[in-house]
Amino acid sequence: MANTGTMKNTAKITQVRNATILVEYAGSTFLIDPLFADQGSLPGFPASASSQLNNPLVPLPMAKEDLVAADAVIVTHPHLDHWDDAAKAAIPNDKPIFAQNEDNAALIRADGFTDVRVLSETTEFNGITLARTDGQHGTDETLDAFPTMGEVCGVVFKHADTPTVYVAGDTIWNEHVQAAIDKHKPNAIVLNAGNAVMMGFDPIIMGTQDVLSVHRAAPEAVLIASHMEAINHCILSRQFLRDFSVQEGFEASLMIPQDGETVTV
Repeated sequence: MANTGTMKNTAKITQVRNATILVEYAGSTFLIDPLFADQGSLPGFPASASSQLNNPLVPLPMAKEDLVAADAVIVTHPHLDHWDDAAKAAIPNDKPIFAQNEDNAALIRADGFTDVRVLSETTEFNGITLARTDGQHGTDETLDAFPTMGEVCGVVFKHADTPTVYVAGDTIWNEHVQAAIDKHKPNAIVLNAGNAVMMGFDPIIMGTQDVLSVHRAAPEAVLIASHMEAINHCILSRQFLRDFSVQEGFEASLMIPQDGETVTV
């Protein structure tokens, strides 16, 4: 597991559902990529694996009121399973919301939110540094075929007395993730690891080999798997990922929380 030395504080990450997580960090709580839709209320994503299934596949495991009590919201990108109408309706319109770029910020402002900020590499919030990181939502071939995948980001949480947490977002393993690890040296890394598939193309988020690549790039970091078993095209199960980590010898470095479960780093 990660070596956090003599740091005074811990960080807590709650796996809510899909890519929705709560990060409790240095006295503030962040709600990331909120998907609040009722179970089965949204159609499956066209041209993707198991598209006949309605989303989300599972219910929200906690009350929306508890989720929107977070101090701020981070939207890594505005895809439906990361920022949906039910979340927009539930979140107070004056809640601080961080977007990955000005185009995304404008979309969120157009929905009536009044305190929308754009992430940079040195964004500050309540004494915490929020550092935007790059990602890639699939291979070059997949992005050419599905240009609506668009731009995505991750975010690194930094504070002098708290372990550094890197939320990679909807990305496959590539040079962007390597660069973020090299630059920020995170103690914990949250990976969207459901191996989501558009039919006929390579996955658009991480799968088993991607997770292993992250472990090899950051062997001292705790890895936390998210974005699993909640959306139709995420075909990697928690149990398969766990079995793979045992086979490859890094199970002690990997946490795979259930929906509603909180882990501490």
